[in-house]
Amino acid sequence: MSREGQRTNAEKPRTNAGEPRTRLVGTAHDRGVATLTLDSPANRNALSAPLVAELADALTACGKDPAVRAVVLTHTGGTFSAGADLKAPPGPYAFVDLLRQVVELPKPVVGVVDGHARAGGLGLLGACDVVLASEDSDFALTEVRIGVAPAVISLTLLPRLEPRAAARYYLTGERFGTAEALAMGLVTAPLADRERILDGLRQGSPQGLREAKRLVTAKVLDTFEREAEELVQLSASLFASAEAREGMTAFLERRDPMWRL
Repeated sequence: MSREGQRTNAEKPRTNAGEPRTRLVGTAHDRGVATLTLDSPANRNALSAPLVAELADALTACGKDPAVRAVVLTHTGGTFSAGADLKAPPGPYAFVDLLRQVVELPKPVVGVVDGHARAGGLGLLGACDVVLASEDSDFALTEVRIGVAPAVISLTLLPRLEPRAAARYYLTGERFGTAEALAMGLVTAPLADRERILDGLRQGSPQGLREAKRLVTAKVLDTFEREAEELVQLSASLFASAEAREGMTAFLERRDPMWRL
């Protein structure tokens, strides 16, 4: 996938040693649309603590910039996001805050998938207002296969997904394609519609877009108010369990977990 925009050395954050490091989230602007690109392909754009923090900062900047009418969230490499980084995961509250930030951003957020999306990556897509996917993209909620459940990401997914489809893919962890994602409400439209949708957003007034988004996200935000704390606690207890330790170890060691029949 081609990157949108170029980054200079001056734009690169510095490590404690003073050496520049590559950003995990690229930024570019084009006629009122800011594009934020998850750019950690070596670990399939896994949601590490640094990536989540950098994405949150980029979204804050977009929210404050009067020149930004809408935000596109996309990726480098063949994976939008593989879900939580098991080696350097964000805290559950940090991830909840990120999901809520996307939902509450006073500007439309368009998720773009051209490849794979897994687990927590689907939660991030669920927070977006519009999701576009290429014909050969695929998705999976794989949490049950490592001994946990899609707890925190239910905040953005369950209010949007068709219930029977949610039950199937939550419980089986099986992979599904763009056609199924469209039918269940995870994906809005094919990637081919990208320019038409962005042109439509460019025609909206800032106030109109802000208030229209407020209407369509109200039920999702209600879910945050009612259930966020409970789901954070559930997630923490599951990840601390013996089954999850076995599941994550098996995943990292590329072997079957002990419960696999």
